Parts: sequence; structure tokens; C-alpha cells
Amino acid sequence: MGKQSKSSTGKKKALERKIDKSTLPPPPPRPEDEIGSAKPLDKPALPGSLFSPRALLPLRSGFKVIGSDGYDDGGVADLSLLIDLEDSVQRRKRGENEYFSALKADLLPRATRGPMAKMTRREQKVSLAQLLFSEDDDCDDKGPSEVYIEQHRAEDEDEDVATLKHRSDRLAQARAALRLSLLLREPACASLSLSELCKRKLTMSGKNGAEEALRCADKAIEIAGPGFWDSDEVALEADDEPAIDPKYEKNATTPSLANPATLKLLPIRVSQLCMRSALLQRGNALAAMGREEEAEATYRQVLPILKDEPRCARVDWERHSVYVNIGNTYARRGDFDKADEQYVLAEQLGKDHITENGGSEDDGRSMILCAKRSRAFALKRVGKIEEAKKLLREVVEQKIKDDAAAAKKKEEEAAKAAAGESETQ
Repeated sequence: MGKQSKSSTGKKKALERKIDKSTLPPPPPRPEDEIGSAKPLDKPALPGSLFSPRALLPLRSGFKVIGSDGYDDGGVADLSLLIDLEDSVQRRKRGENEYFSALKADLLPRATRGPMAKMTRREQKVSLAQLLFSEDDDCDDKGPSEVYIEQHRAEDEDEDVATLKHRSDRLAQARAALRLSLLLREPACASLSLSELCKRKLTMSGKNGAEEALRCADKAIEIAGPGFWDSDEVALEADDEPAIDPKYEKNATTPSLANPATLKLLPIRVSQLCMRSALLQRGNALAAMGREEEAEATYRQVLPILKDEPRCARVDWERHSVYVNIGNTYARRGDFDKADEQYVLAEQLGKDHITENGGSEDDGRSMILCAKRSRAFALKRVGKIEEAKKLLREVVEQKIKDDAAAAKKKEEEAAKAAAGESETQ
């Protein structure tokens, strides 16, 4: 007996599932053609701030790239690669017909329970970006610098309750980002979530949280690397109090971001962006544990990845953080001369932005002050107290002047914007 014809209801559903190819967006570019923000723009980007991870710092757009005629895009292209709102990886993996059929039938990975259940996959990705990259004025770790700072607090000294709550909330956000990343099957975001967990654990607990922070950074590096990773092992870090079984048998079967199989679906730059963030945070965790030689070696691994990146403030802050962190590892070991070599490199980045065409003067001044502050603490460690005090006074005085100038500039820009609005009305 032949196959029975479909009912009218079945035919209607089949027709609804049918994809009109003329309405589809153009296919995604080849992975090897996607280079993100490594390529400067021909024209300045539109003004505005960007949510970004440590590899994508929230800076003003429109600055020229030092030594180039191009402009920095503020990390927009890199952010697009990491979040992948257009689902380029899934489209390459499934093929256009299968992908859009699955999208129409709501069969793509997404959270189907909880407060996000009614949100589309794309909307959930936007929420993920906000969990990962948004910062507010109350953040202890707000700003472009990623320099590890030791917390010196007396045992009987209580921290402000509001501050502790804010840190706890930030930590919970990073855990939520990790859970959502795994649900959406977005390994790049999972790696970045683990890097943020490392950072926020250090902010929350200092040395007491360093071991857990290091574990998160190591898992972030594993995802970003060329091998494989275990999604069940990673998922444990999304728990409030991860229960780590020492007898757990690892089952690393998911290809990592730099695995040859993965590179058929996404560009190597995604791995590089995640690795930059993970290595920097791993170095900070090692520094918190007092493992200075390992911390230094880890920080140094970031520099080759940054070698061919554009000379813009967004990326120079990364370079700056690496130099200062390396310098601080020497300072904590009592070697001021080697520490100062790194502070000089960090300072030079700031000077370049002040003197070179297209540099960001505000960021340049901040870089110089940050390097000087670290030099002052290094001087104090080797007993040069008066030199340290003198340098710190210079830093404080210059910071006051810079803040006053920034406030005045902000007022002038606000007045100018208000005048422009009144003219258009």
C-alpha cells in the first residue's frame, strides 16, 4: 500500500515550515575572512560607549590608530564575533536550510525555562552580553586597567555592606552568564564567563578566593585552546558553591575554540580574544596566591597575542596592564630594577598617546599615572619611603587636575549638546 497523502492540517503545517529562500539574509562570510577589530576603519565610528570584556574595553570611539590612517572601531567587530548575534557558527554547522528550519520551529539551543523562557535565542544572547560586559559606576573593577592589586585589610576591619552586596551580585551575574552560555552552546561566552568569574572571585575574596579563581581561569584557557573541554566540569563553576569531586573522571570531548574542527566554523580570532582575557586573569590569580614566577610567565604569554593588534587605547590598556602586572611580580620579589623596566614600558604607551597623532590623551595620562603609582609602591617595598611618598604626591596632584579637567570638558559637551537640541526644536 502506498504512502497516504497528508491531511489538510498536515499540509498546512508543512507549508508553514517551508523556507522562502528569497527572504533569507546573505550567508555568513568564511571564518578566515573574519578578522574583527584588528582591521581599522576608514572613518571614525559613531560616538558612544560599548559594553565589552577585558579584550574590548569601554572606550570612546573615533580615535585614530597610532601609526595608521585608520580608526579604531571601539571593539564592535570583536564583540560581534564573540556574541555571534547572527548565529554564523550555527549556520555554517547546520547549513542554511536546516538552520532556518530549526529557527522557525524553535529547535535551536536556548533557555526554555525560567524568566528567559519567552525570549528568542537572539534576545537571550543580548541578555548574555549585558550579563558579561555591562559595568556601572559602583564596580570595584570598573575601568580599562587589569592590574592586580593586593588587598590589605585588617582582620577586624569590616567592609561596607553595600560594597559586599554589589560584589556578590557581580559574582552571581558571572555565574548566570556561564549557565546561559552553556545553554546557548556558546563556548566563547563560556570562556569569557569563566574569566569574569576568576576576576570577580578575586575582587570578592582576595587571596582567600584565589584557588577557586585560578580553577576558573584554567578552564577558560582550556576552552580557548586547541584541545577539548568537558562541559559538565565547566558547568560546576556556575553553582554558588561548586562541589569539586577529586575522583571525577574528566570527559573532555567538546572541541575547543582553537581546535582544527572548530576553526572550520569560526575564526581563530575568537580563540585569541578569549585567551587574552583568560591568561591575564590567570596571572592575577597566581599573583594573589604568591606564585610570582608562574604569574610572570602567564602574563608574558599575552604579549605575543597582542603583537599585531592595532595601537589604539583599547588594546594599549591591555598591553599596559600586562607590563604593570609583570613589574609588580618583580616588585613583590624585591627586584626594583626589573620592576621599573616594565613600568617604563607601560609609561611609554601613555606618552605615545599624548604625543603621537591620533592618540587618546586622556587614556595616555591615565596610563602614566597608573605606572607611576605602581612604581611608588615598588619603591616602598625596597625601603625607599621618601621617594615613594614624593611620587605618590605627584600622582595624587595630577589626578586631581585631570579629574577637574575631565569634569569641565563633560560640562562643556553637555552644554553644547543642549544648545544643539534647542536649535533643532
